[in-house]
Amino acid sequence: MDELNGRVAVVTGAASGIGLALAERFLAEGMGVVASDVDGARLEESASRLEGDVEAVAADVSKWEDVEALARRARERFGAVNVLCNNAGVTRPGLTWEIELDEWEWLIGVNLRGVIHGIRAFVPQMIERGDAGHVVNTASISGLLPFAAVAPYTASKYGVVGLSETLYHDLRGQGAPIGVSVLVPGPIATDFRSHSRALHPAGSREDVPGEYAGIDRMPPSDVAGMVVNAIRDDRFWVLTHLAMYRDAIEQRTRGIVETDELVVGFV
Repeated sequence: MDELNGRVAVVTGAASGIGLALAERFLAEGMGVVASDVDGARLEESASRLEGDVEAVAADVSKWEDVEALARRARERFGAVNVLCNNAGVTRPGLTWEIELDEWEWLIGVNLRGVIHGIRAFVPQMIERGDAGHVVNTASISGLLPFAAVAPYTASKYGVVGLSETLYHDLRGQGAPIGVSVLVPGPIATDFRSHSRALHPAGSREDVPGEYAGIDRMPPSDVAGMVVNAIRDDRFWVLTHLAMYRDAIEQRTRGIVETDELVVGFV
């Protein structure tokens, strides 16, 4: 998908972090943008600072009716959607057997069902129009490597990776001119963890001190640039920290086919 100017993108989780950076970059490319987030107040504040043709729509991606309404509003405002970024996500640390069931529902609902809802709400219309398009699903390095004490997050992000691979093959099998990319971020300079705690279903959680201490985190604007390049080049994998995690990814692959060794991810 070479030409972005004049096209339309939908970005979820767009009030901050990677989502906001994606919205900013798409606008800079001359696109119309529908920016969505579960936090309506924060979304409106962020959208007010964006320059370009942008529509802010509050939506909880874990709820089908919200995503259906988001798709309807996007069509009403712009008529067509060419790029879909299923980016909304949350996390919650804890031992696998101690995570409460409502926390599992929350994590899976946002991180995995949110992507499913986005695909179901937007992709059929993209296929029907027959125009060039692209779907970007935000996973995580936790979707390729297992990290300790984040089981729901890891499970959901592994799901996003597999879902994205199958979506790619399904679209190719139907001859649809729609590309697919899976974004696999490593440490990014965002407030993702603190925002996740604020959105916790049982109420806001206190911050954990020392997160990412000593870790060089990538600016979200750099991530957005990588995504735009992947859309233009029709590339599937977008790994922000490939050099950092290459050895661990290769070790995990060897563990599957050769050594039976399990790899633990690191930050």
